[in-house]
Amino acid sequence: MPPSEASAPRPGDPAAPVPHPGDHEIETLAEFDEVVAGRGSLAGHRVQAVDLTDRTDALLTVDTTDAVFLGCPMHPDAAARVRASGALVFPPVPGLPFDPYRARLYTPGDLYAGLSDGGYDATPDARAYAWFQRTKADGDVFASMLRAVHDDSVSDALDELLHGERVVGVMGGHRMARGTDAYAGAARLGRSLARAGLTVATGGGPGAMEAANLGAYTAPYDDAVLDEALELLAKAPSFTPSVTEWARAAFAVRERWPSGGDSVGIPTWFYGHEPPNAFASHLAKYFANATREDGLLARSNAGVIFLPGAAGTVQEIFDNATPNYYESRGEPTPMVLVDREHWTTRLPAWPLLQALAKDRPMARRVTLVDTVAEAAGALAALSD
Repeated sequence: MPPSEASAPRPGDPAAPVPHPGDHEIETLAEFDEVVAGRGSLAGHRVQAVDLTDRTDALLTVDTTDAVFLGCPMHPDAAARVRASGALVFPPVPGLPFDPYRARLYTPGDLYAGLSDGGYDATPDARAYAWFQRTKADGDVFASMLRAVHDDSVSDALDELLHGERVVGVMGGHRMARGTDAYAGAARLGRSLARAGLTVATGGGPGAMEAANLGAYTAPYDDAVLDEALELLAKAPSFTPSVTEWARAAFAVRERWPSGGDSVGIPTWFYGHEPPNAFASHLAKYFANATREDGLLARSNAGVIFLPGAAGTVQEIFDNATPNYYESRGEPTPMVLVDREHWTTRLPAWPLLQALAKDRPMARRVTLVDTVAEAAGALAALSD
């Protein structure tokens, strides 16, 4: 599983960096010091979002030929010297509510910093959404470049985190309220998947997504903990009318049980009115929804479970079905649809999915079950 946080993040807490496996990428000060001490050269390296203001002496002497510094604060003398020696320096961008060069994924504590004192509107998550709303249609090439750089940095960090992991996607509607049987069922599903050794990945938002991340979070604890957590969360059933109270209820659960299990959420500021949930230990939040959707499904290498949802979940079903339909070299990934009535009558995606699967290798990897309690077993059966 992905590396656990040392303790549950609270709003404002710093997050531990995720180690980078690449030989030429430096994402922490410790990695910088190790490379300088061990190799005596930064030539050809990429240094990403590392504060180098206290490393002026090293930067004034070490070889930085063909190095690239992305968003690294440094003394003006050091910046001038590394540029003169052939390095590219992309300085930090002042006034942004996010770091476009960030080297790691977000944690709930990152996105909800300031929640306790100023409410949701004061958090980096809300301020990044407000910035996006102001700039997404103004035609400013600089703003669009910053969004693209940020999202590419997030994808890089997500690949690092999930390298070698068996990832199962859990999709479903954002309207599923805390305190309902459906929410509890989705949470138990997330718990079962995590206990089976899978990394649970969701869209990172509220509803079914939060429930699955909650289940993974409570997986290391006794079963009774999830029941207690569900009871506490039911006091703030939805992110409307107050994201602040909804989020505070989640952080209260995290504070009571601080050593939760890991999972991944992949939300987007494109749907910024849907806040990220606080139970995904790692949040890969994007500006571009298309990048986010493709990344979530493509990384679900152990299969995807589709809980009842609306337009977004229908889109995800067929976004997932398309590469499975054309898969010719390997095995299609399992697809489990939950709730027969929902997917055959209310939103009849299942008949079309069956028609696509007919006479294709994917036919043996898709199934429809009646209840969420059957989903984990169905996924395991398709994976054999």
